[in-house]
Amino acid sequence: MCYSTRATKKAEQLELHFNVKRLLGKQEPEGDLVHYHANGWSHPLMWVIPQESPNNITPAMWGIMPSKNNGADYKEYFKNYTTFGGLNAKSEKLFDHFIYRWSWEHKRCIIPVDGFFEPHTTPTKVKGKPFKVPFYFKRKDGDPINLAGIYTTTADGWNTFTILTKPATPLFEKIHNDKKRRPVIINDGDIDSWLLEGNGEDEVQQMIEDDMWDSEFETYPITKDLYSRTVDSNREDIIEQMEYEEVEIEF
Repeated sequence: MCYSTRATKKAEQLELHFNVKRLLGKQEPEGDLVHYHANGWSHPLMWVIPQESPNNITPAMWGIMPSKNNGADYKEYFKNYTTFGGLNAKSEKLFDHFIYRWSWEHKRCIIPVDGFFEPHTTPTKVKGKPFKVPFYFKRKDGDPINLAGIYTTTADGWNTFTILTKPATPLFEKIHNDKKRRPVIINDGDIDSWLLEGNGEDEVQQMIEDDMWDSEFETYPITKDLYSRTVDSNREDIIEQMEYEEVEIEF
């Protein structure tokens, strides 16, 4: 599942790349919303391109909430709602889940990121326990990754979003070999269609199934500091490549 991302492009860069403009709402961001490691469990604000206003980027909180709730109460809400922390949504449940079914039609979004992190479980155990290594995924061409999401607008006007996931394709299955999932990543040429009002289930499902190919991505292992609770992982060098003798993957 996708619980950690990297989003270091400032609003001005995203405006230029996607031909959009900033639109600030109830959640006025502090700073540029630059995250070297955006840990979803801390529910950070991130830029999204919303279906309701596809010519804009706007801040939204990572962790979807029902529209009847108040976004300002997110800490209390997520104490009781622990399933994935609202961070990911299985695309297989998109059309019938009690929250998602109200968003898939009119509240789809793009979450632009530099890359994201996925865990790999090695066949070799260390001290009798599974040895997990974080891998970083990025596009080979360096362009932003168009994560597919849905969002809600809460009763007090907060936008909250979740990242859609699907069964792992071959590259992702090698890395995320435990859960065997991957985020849905919209092709550059399908962004306008993903955000288009009026698409039905068939059109949305087709874009999910035919999303960005594995061949577009580069991935490699990084420091286990990403998982540390005592070390600051929100730092620029967190994506430097590391070598682990326990990792036995052929690409």
